Order: sequence, then structure tokens, then C-alpha cells
Amino acid sequence: MPSPHEKTPMTALRDCIDRLEPDEAGKKMYGLIERLFPICRSITGAGVRQTLDIVGEHLDLARSEVATGTAVFDWTIPNEWTIRDAWIKDASGRKIVDFQHSNLHVVSYSTPVHGRFTLAELKPHLHSDPENPEWTPYRTSYYNANWGFCLPHQQLLALPEGEYEVCVDADLAPGSLSYAECFIPGQSDQEILLFAHTCHPSLCNDNLSGISVLVALGEYLRQCRLKWSYRLVFAPATIGSITWLSRNEARLSQIQGGLVVSVAGDAGGVTYKRSRRHDSLIDRASASVLTQAGFADRIVDFSPWGYDERQFCSPGINLPMGRLTRSPHGAYREYHSSADNLQLVHPEHLQHTLKTVLQILNVIETNGRYLNRFPKGEPQLGRRGLYQMMGGYTRISELQNALLWVLNGSDGEQSLLDIAEKSRLDYSLLQHAADLAMRADLLTLLD
Repeated sequence: MPSPHEKTPMTALRDCIDRLEPDEAGKKMYGLIERLFPICRSITGAGVRQTLDIVGEHLDLARSEVATGTAVFDWTIPNEWTIRDAWIKDASGRKIVDFQHSNLHVVSYSTPVHGRFTLAELKPHLHSDPENPEWTPYRTSYYNANWGFCLPHQQLLALPEGEYEVCVDADLAPGSLSYAECFIPGQSDQEILLFAHTCHPSLCNDNLSGISVLVALGEYLRQCRLKWSYRLVFAPATIGSITWLSRNEARLSQIQGGLVVSVAGDAGGVTYKRSRRHDSLIDRASASVLTQAGFADRIVDFSPWGYDERQFCSPGINLPMGRLTRSPHGAYREYHSSADNLQLVHPEHLQHTLKTVLQILNVIETNGRYLNRFPKGEPQLGRRGLYQMMGGYTRISELQNALLWVLNGSDGEQSLLDIAEKSRLDYSLLQHAADLAMRADLLTLLD
């Protein structure tokens, strides 16, 4: 992909989809995940800023810092967390849990501590997962001052009685919360919003996959002629989206739809969670794309549990924001554990997620109403050369059927998406049929 400052020829969004190379896009996204994986991120701090620095190498970003103590709706920006090191040593002085080995070993936002503890005193601060005894879980203590360590359950069970030296070299002090956004202008000032959270440490599927897909998406969108404007937001989960909403409340009416993107690289099929509005344009476009891809049973209704869609869809905000993942939120075994690593995500799954998002946005970009210029009876297709125009298409009967649906549905009232929903045909096939009918001067595009 070109640098964020390099100008490229503008093309239609669906042409970007056609140009997606089966392996190349996925490899680039996976490479970005590899680079971001070692960074220790939390809801504030240097890890988030370092992550945004790297994202900024690919996209033009507007960065924001919101100071500790700032009120954001019912929340307050917390102190900034800085961690330098953390470990547990056994009686011989050997480090048995080491932050330098894995940043998941420390409970995020742990308060500083240095002292000696018996095993009984230490155990309330140790966290493991008995159901997956070989993995280190991911735990946080953002708003409850405490400290702790995470370790495999089998290691916890094997700890002998005795005294342990514990150190969390960290600070909780006034600072700021960091987020960034990339704005890609279109013909309209009405916006589509896309969001990825930036607050998890070394977790690939739940965090880094969403960031990598949005980066790749932004690189493609900036090459396209766009009807809508697009805003890509990279911010910590919950407190980050709440902060962004509180600072942009006056202009939320410009947002006509959007997606929260995460869990984008595992082997699970694509899942779409509807917005609170249920039948907005983004809901219908996503349902059309997923249904044609064979994932109709993975379209789920809104619930106030999950990722940041619950903030965008809160009753006082109520934006038409859906959520796109592969496995549903929290519904894969490796979720919030050390097994959510570079082996869990795959380039081909990242590429498939990116293509799905682009297909959804293509529906939003191109959905319009047409008027059949010869509505009395069926227009004669043969003398207009339409059968010859179909010659390069491998499934002529399907395209002919789509053309008849487009002509019959183009009454000036129904949109192309309306016709797709009624006919249960692939939107891209109907879009191709509409293009052919326009070339044959059979349709007039109304909007």
C-alpha cells in the first residue's frame, strides 16, 4: 500500500474489492499484527501511543489526549498507568512469573508493590483459568485499586509453600487517555463510522485483528471515489468510545451508520450483530452480504453486552452501529488468554473479513433508486445488445434473472437493496445487472 501522504488514482469501491489479492492483503495485515503484538497496551499509557504511532505510518491520523479527571458523560478519565517491570521470585530468588516474558502475567492497572508474601497471602492476588490450565488468562483492575498476577493454573497448583518476593514496578498518576481518528472525505459530509479498540496487550484476535483490518480498510478507501465520508476511530474499549462520543456529541447526527470491528482473524465464520435500531441501512447491507455468503444464521440481534457497539447504541446516543466479528464476542476458547496469539489468527481470515467489510460498504455506497424508462411490458433485451453484454459472464441465466428483477423493481420507489431483499439475489449481481441496463439506456438513476 502507498504511504498515507501519497496520492493514488481514484476508483470505484467495488473495483477495490475486485483488486483484492487473495494472499497479499492478508499477509500485510498479519505483518502489522506481528509488529504490534509485543506492545503492552492498556486503556491509557505509552503502549496505546506506540500503537497509534505505528498506525499513523499507514493512515493520516488526528491524535487526541484527554486529561485525567476529565468528565466524559457518567465516567471520568482515570489516572494513566505506566508499567516498567513486574515479577514473582521463589525462595531461591528465581523468577517464576515474569512480565518481561509475557505482559499478560500482570493484571492491567496493577498498583505498585514490592514485598515478601507467604503463599497464602499471595494467592488472592493470583489469577488462573482451571478450564484451560496451560494458558495464562488476561485480567484487568481498571477502576478498583489492586495488584495481581496471571499464570497457568497448572503452575499455580504446583506452587510450594514458602515465602515469595513480589514486585510491580508501576505508576498510577495524572496523565491522559489517547485516541486517534482518520477522516476520509467523500462527496457528502454525512459519515460512516468504523471503530477498533486499542487497549488489550498481547492478544491478537481480540484487539489487533480489528486494528489491522481498519488500517487496511483505510488504505483502500482513500483510493476510492466515495459518496459517503468515512471516519475510522482507534480508541480504548468502553472508556475510549465513551470519551469520543462525549467530545463529538454535537455532530453525531452526521453519522449515518457504522461498524465496530474486532475478532477478525480466527477461523470462525463471519458474524454480524445488528444495531439497536435493527433495520438501519448498515443492518440491511450487512444482512444482505452475510446471507449471500452463507452466514444468515450468524446474524444476531442487538444486546447491551459485548464490545463498543453497546456505547454507540446506548439509548441517549442510538447510532446505527453494528458489530462485525468472526467468532462472536467471547465465544471462542482462546478468548482473553495467552492462546489468543499469532497462531490463532491467519492471513486468509483477515483478508476475508476485510473483503466482507468492503462488500458491506459497497452496498451502502451504491444503493440507489432507479426508474425503468420502458415500464409497460418487458423491454426487448435482444435488440439492445444486452445478451452480448452478458457474454463475459459465466452464469448467464442468473444474470438474466437479476436483470429482470432490476427492471421490474425499478419503479422509482424501491432501491437496489430493496430489490435484493425481495429477490434474495446477490447484491453485487443486481448491481452488475443495473449497470448493464444503464448502458442500454433502460434505466435512469434517481439518487
